[in-house]
Amino acid sequence: MRIDVLTLFPRMFEGFLTESILGKAIEAKTVEVNIIDFREYSDNKHHKVDDSPFGGGAGMVLNIQPIHSALTNIKGYKEALKIMVSPQGETLKQEKAYSLSNEKHIIILCGHYEGYDERIRDYFDIEISIGDYVLTGGELAAMVLIDSVTRVIPSVIGKDESHLNDSFSNILLEHPHYTRPRDFEGKKVPDILVSGDHKKIEKWRLEQSIKRTKTRRPDLFDAYENQLKESKDK
Repeated sequence: MRIDVLTLFPRMFEGFLTESILGKAIEAKTVEVNIIDFREYSDNKHHKVDDSPFGGGAGMVLNIQPIHSALTNIKGYKEALKIMVSPQGETLKQEKAYSLSNEKHIIILCGHYEGYDERIRDYFDIEISIGDYVLTGGELAAMVLIDSVTRVIPSVIGKDESHLNDSFSNILLEHPHYTRPRDFEGKKVPDILVSGDHKKIEKWRLEQSIKRTKTRRPDLFDAYENQLKESKDK
């Protein structure tokens, strides 16, 4: 997969792209990420990329020209899926991450200041939000999007199946995890997990996932019950 990111703050991505699983995926050439400073494409002699809004109001608005020039300079941009990260977009969910992981080329635009010139939206395919809150800029949202999408690409995580039991992958929240020591200050690992009976372990994990989802995310639990009902009706 190839990902191009349009941003005003390319240095924010330096550690993100060189560490952990994503860094290894880039090193292995499974994923390619290019960071593009669209300020460099401004036709303003001072490389200005924003201006005051027509009609008045607080804050500054990103100009369309440098973003459009940077976008159209990307090789293959017409065929790429072009994404704006925006609090007004579709909320990112695990299902969407799986869908986007099948794309060959993604372009992500990081906003800043008060927002985008509305006409910029005509050059992008979709908008994605990471939640109902506002950040200073779109860089952190872009990192969240990149991480959630690339980690489910086959071979990026060590075991291809390791993400299949993640929270939200099957609607339910993930079951509890334990590792050594078996006893820490009187808090013991459940006996079932060291029993060696894999069928019972899987049953226990499902029960714990259901219990945790019902308690913490009743909305997801209702969706899970509806899914079960639909499966029985077929």
